[in-house]
Amino acid sequence: MLHRRTLLGFCTVLFAARSVRAASLAAPAGKVLLTVRGKIANTNADGSARFDLAMLDALPQGRFEGETPWTKGKTVFTGPLGSAILDAVGASGTTMRVAALNDYSADVPVSDFRKHAVILATRHDGALMPVREQGPLWVIYPMDKEPDLRIESTYTRSVWQVTAIDITG
Repeated sequence: MLHRRTLLGFCTVLFAARSVRAASLAAPAGKVLLTVRGKIANTNADGSARFDLAMLDALPQGRFEGETPWTKGKTVFTGPLGSAILDAVGASGTTMRVAALNDYSADVPVSDFRKHAVILATRHDGALMPVREQGPLWVIYPMDKEPDLRIESTYTRSVWQVTAIDITG
């Protein structure tokens, strides 16, 4: 009898803890810019985590200032830290498939977002980025602070027009 009560109590606590985690991610009120799926603990719609601009802006932000292989002259990109997005969804995988509007995708190690201050840029020089200018989201590595990231593998992982991230592995 004691074993059954202990098991029932443990299941109740486990269910309550899972419910609290899942409830910690609010539903988007505006247009969805990013959908995260796969190995995540926190969802807000059909087993996925969807983010609008306000939700992305509420996360801890990062900044890139300098030149990129795709822009001319000094430029500034800002947006939520990739690690903050992973934390928000409770990601547990090792690899991400980052997908763009044009069907391009790249496999990115989750460790890149954890080790480096990678951002999902929402703004370029202070302005929101339209699709025709690599928006609405662009994976930007901190090549301004870590010149060793100026390599081909980083460039292929710098996906623009991002719409989805699938956590696997």
